[in-house]
Amino acid sequence: MSDAPLLDLRNLHVGIPGRGAPLDIVRDVGFTILPGEAFGLVGESGSGKSLTALSLIRLLKKPLAVSGGEILFKGEDLRNLSDKAMRRLRGDRIAMIFQEPMTALNPLKTVGRQIAEMFVLHRGMGWGEAQKRAVDALASVHVPAPEERVRAYPFQMSGGMRQRVMIAIALACDPDLLIADEPTTALDVTVQDEVLKLIAELCSARGTAVLLISHDLGVIANMCQRVGVMYQGRLVEERDTYDLFADPRHPYTQGLLGALPRLGSRHGEAGRQRLVDIDGMIADRESLSREFCSEARNPVRDPRQRAGGGA
Repeated sequence: MSDAPLLDLRNLHVGIPGRGAPLDIVRDVGFTILPGEAFGLVGESGSGKSLTALSLIRLLKKPLAVSGGEILFKGEDLRNLSDKAMRRLRGDRIAMIFQEPMTALNPLKTVGRQIAEMFVLHRGMGWGEAQKRAVDALASVHVPAPEERVRAYPFQMSGGMRQRVMIAIALACDPDLLIADEPTTALDVTVQDEVLKLIAELCSARGTAVLLISHDLGVIANMCQRVGVMYQGRLVEERDTYDLFADPRHPYTQGLLGALPRLGSRHGEAGRQRLVDIDGMIADRESLSREFCSEARNPVRDPRQRAGGGA
């Protein structure tokens, strides 16, 4: 594994432009990912994980926009690339698996056609050759009878099979970085395990680095070498996975780990015990706006105060 970062994210700000200063929703986020490394990003819904990932490949929907920072990929700031250059890079050198394959896949095209598009667009192949490569791509993600499945439409496949198609599309061109945004959403537990093992095996074999976004701390612990914890649009802690789980330092990280259910903890000598939860909730846009406007005058360092509750 090279010491030079594949991805170097510096002081990223994602916000909504306004008459005055933009309302920043993601603030001052920065981390690095080395070639071949698996980096995990965790945090509750609304903490800014997906916005951070989408900003890397310029897929933010208006009015959201990157308002500051640098996105260095192999030393080049992606913010400086033209739209055409970004389209060439997206899907080729950086690929993404989205949360819900049923909405990410085109329902009007066969899965084979959607995989073949990657080879046509990024490798300059003809459709005949690309279709053959699509069959190979489906076989590589362990889809049974790939010669037949290549002619199927997304609605004709199960959730697990659709997610395998998404993996095949994402890894078709052997990208340097794979962004996996909650890749096991709405899947059965056994299918989740199969999909995650498949991602890990394929990326390890191809030397692909992974940015894995997940709510499941167990998945992060098993798959990632390093992990970042996001809260209220900020990266509040980033450490080696083992160190973070063994000795969480930030109050919010401690709260996340403390809220994990533990096998047998509700029985035994202490009897049934209530599951631990985290008080408070992510602030709405109006609250964020009030905080953003007053932050310069009265900075708040403890995220528990922003959420209106404990860690």
